[in-house]
Amino acid sequence: SPSAVRRSHQTAHGTMPSVCGSACLEDVPTDLTHTEKSSSADRDAPSVTSDHRLSGSESKLKDREGTADQRGWIRPDLPSRCTWRLGAAVSESPHSHPAHIKPPSILPNILGNIGHTPLVRLNRIPKEFGLKCDMLAKCEFFSAGGSVKDRVALRMVEDAERAGILKPGDTIIEPTSGNTGIGLALTAAVKGYRCIITMPEKMSPEKVDVLRALGAEIVRTPTSAAFDSPESHVRAAWRLKNQIPNSHILDQYRNASNPLAHYDTTAEEILEQCDGKLDMLVAGAGTGGTLTGVARKLKERCPNVKIVGVDPEGSVLAASKEKNEKTSSEVEGIGYDFIPTVLDKSLVDLWYKSSDVETFTMARRLIREEGLLCGGSSGSVMAAAVKTAQQLEEGQRCVVILADSVRNYMSKFLSDQWMCEKGFHSLEEPVDVKPWWWDLTVQSLHLSVPLTVSPSVSCQTTVEILKENMMDQAPVVTESGAIVGMVTLETVLSSLLADKVELSDAVSLVLCKDFRQVQLTDSLGKLSHILETHNVALVVYDRTQYVTDGSAIRRQTVFGVVTAIDLLDYITTQEHRWSSKCSLSDNESL
Repeated sequence: SPSAVRRSHQTAHGTMPSVCGSACLEDVPTDLTHTEKSSSADRDAPSVTSDHRLSGSESKLKDREGTADQRGWIRPDLPSRCTWRLGAAVSESPHSHPAHIKPPSILPNILGNIGHTPLVRLNRIPKEFGLKCDMLAKCEFFSAGGSVKDRVALRMVEDAERAGILKPGDTIIEPTSGNTGIGLALTAAVKGYRCIITMPEKMSPEKVDVLRALGAEIVRTPTSAAFDSPESHVRAAWRLKNQIPNSHILDQYRNASNPLAHYDTTAEEILEQCDGKLDMLVAGAGTGGTLTGVARKLKERCPNVKIVGVDPEGSVLAASKEKNEKTSSEVEGIGYDFIPTVLDKSLVDLWYKSSDVETFTMARRLIREEGLLCGGSSGSVMAAAVKTAQQLEEGQRCVVILADSVRNYMSKFLSDQWMCEKGFHSLEEPVDVKPWWWDLTVQSLHLSVPLTVSPSVSCQTTVEILKENMMDQAPVVTESGAIVGMVTLETVLSSLLADKVELSDAVSLVLCKDFRQVQLTDSLGKLSHILETHNVALVVYDRTQYVTDGSAIRRQTVFGVVTAIDLLDYITTQEHRWSSKCSLSDNESL
């Protein structure tokens, strides 16, 4: 019944009520058996039985037993019900607030090294941007698991243990972009829990490797899936929870422990390190826990502090008068397609929309010029800070929160090749003489109209189509024209042989997401650079579509598929023509 959801949860520290209002501190979800009914589409979505050991990111979860009524989920974007508002005394808080104490010289285990991160003065970058204020970086990548989410993971687990929710032998399941998963896997490894992480395919292979090393089991979901889609990492986690006995989703999107971890520790550390004097805080927004928890404490202690939230293009966290032209971004850990329950937007004085280009360019500068081995979202935060802190005067302080480590992105923005392929970095030209074709555009190839496949087409039909057209691969495109991936004969056949899919399954289950795109206006030099490490590139072009309300939306459309053979054929054909013309000219002159 609805009353079961509204019911207060008793802990060793007193009542932890369902919460609403500006504090946005949601209750630990103890009653996870009461959930909303899922859609009938869930019947065809991946599921797992309690005795099924997940094999990793490519595993096909075969158990399809049970009805939709037996499965359910709690939306991560429900309005908060917190009654503890900004301005109320801490003594009125219904939540537990453990004392922030200095760690001992010898830690009992690695969990003791979560938090207590350094605050470092930035020098070269602020000077280059002409900033007068002190720019200080809270380096969360020094935490045990390498990110700010370690604090959240530990707090959620320990609060659940104190509340009697989590018991020895239980299973922790969490939908995450990776960092919370690493924190939970680390905590689970030390405490002896089983840990299952669901995460979008967009997330880096480094995160997957770290999670597996910590013993976590991983389920990958389509990056393009909306949070409330049956295919999303959120819904996948709930299906697992509903099928595995004694399993719990601690639910960072709704859990009070998320912002409380930052209210009680991160913010306290910043205030102590700044001697209580702070004028601006700049932080990225993902679940919103860091932003909400730190901002709440800072506004209580430093009423005039300005809070700047950073949200990537394509995310809906920051309200915008204009529609987002982008629907996704490459940066990980910040931005969502829904407003998480724990995010209290009323605490944010200014929102900054960050682009991928400035994000990764600034992240590389933080590494090269300040020696801070931070992750991509730190570039977003710093890019926002150097602009918004222009208003601060000498003697004032701006703190930026650098959320995670470069460890998670070694194959991404740290790589020159990856930056070039994504269009974030200019391509280095050959040291010697450039080939004649280097600066010609991809449009010169005169590619034929591509064959595309709908995500709902079966694997069997896809194989037949590809063989009939003598093709090895094809783009997978939705009816609306959205590019969701590539399908290759090799991927389909290997998945069939490994018993990961059946012939009747939709081809969307075997999509290849690791493909590269080029524009018609890109150079053949850039294309050749991509084809050195990838078998195929998807040629796309941007088009503008005007919708009913008169606003314009930019969309990408598939123009063609190009391989190394296509490029080589073009080069050799052109050279043969030139050679023939030269021979004919020489004969005529004789």
